[in-house]
Amino acid sequence: MNVPVTLQNMPLLECFASETRVRIVELLGEKPMSVGELAEELQLSSAIVTKHVQKMEGAGLLATESVSGIRGRRKVCRLALDSLVLNFRPRPSEEERSAYSVSLPVGQYVAHDVRPTCGLASETRIVGMVDDPRYFADPDHVSARHLWFGSGYVEYRIPNYLVGGQTVRELSVTLELGSEAPGYNANWPSDIDFHIGGLHVGTWTCPGNFGGTRGQYTPAWWSEHNSQYGLLKTLSVRADGTFMDGMKLSDVTADDLGISAANGPASDAAADGAEALGPGAAGGRADRAAASAKAREAADTAARGKADRTASAAAETRSASNRPAGGEIALRIENRADAGHPGGVSLFGRGFGNYDRDIEVSVKFGDGGEERRG
Repeated sequence: MNVPVTLQNMPLLECFASETRVRIVELLGEKPMSVGELAEELQLSSAIVTKHVQKMEGAGLLATESVSGIRGRRKVCRLALDSLVLNFRPRPSEEERSAYSVSLPVGQYVAHDVRPTCGLASETRIVGMVDDPRYFADPDHVSARHLWFGSGYVEYRIPNYLVGGQTVRELSVTLELGSEAPGYNANWPSDIDFHIGGLHVGTWTCPGNFGGTRGQYTPAWWSEHNSQYGLLKTLSVRADGTFMDGMKLSDVTADDLGISAANGPASDAAADGAEALGPGAAGGRADRAAASAKAREAADTAARGKADRTASAAAETRSASNRPAGGEIALRIENRADAGHPGGVSLFGRGFGNYDRDIEVSVKFGDGGEERRG
């Protein structure tokens, strides 16, 4: 997660102004701990530790849940972030100006294939019926601010605003998500696959499905027995690979995505044929015959090239549905039923969870002829 050093982010930055809070980060980096366990380790009262925890939770640095224990319920704390990058530059660099950002509401997916347990929720109600995948096709699915499914996928479209020779240098997706357990279960791992432009870029294992404490933005009508919030994660496809919060997931790079300006496919055969028949094509039968032969040769070459490209695309499992006309960029979030951890997916958008935000996408681009930066 990238955080600009600004007054707006003071609640988060202030978390690191206390030796006690930094020590809490160190302890929770090893394992989740209850407030009582933290107090014992820090040799402080539970009341003091609770105040520190509340401040850190309010800043989004950690998350808590209430769980049953031998002596009743206790509050268990865990880090909400794996890494944090501070940005000290007050003005955007030239590279940052060569970028655009879009917000994708959770309910505005364009394709899906989900299996129970599953459902959709807007800010005010359940959309349709729970555990019935047919309602993922209900026109009102676009109003969903929270969705969940036991296995399958949802797919979104990222607008492609590139022009001319511009190509993607880096594509980042920030979202709040968790696995999908009946009710909620913090120990419910799920292998979540991410596909961009039809290409599998990486798999991240989500540790669980979180509840026990109402999400900061989860509406009051939502049952406290359901999952309440997720983890805020940032997936980045860069020049040196694909990363989740700075941890490498795969060697897939931005170049591998092959995303450029949203131009229609060129007709190689027509272009080559026009060149072969150029201005001198009307200069006699022999010239016309030669030009015709060149055109046929160009068409044959183009046909072979098209076949090669089709085979290559098939080898990369890029279906036509993942490469739509118009140049949009497909983003698929999936948990396969045969995954090592088939724990499902929960997505939290604006008005749900601990972060009042949709799926945020950032696309950095440059001219295709420029040298790639590592």
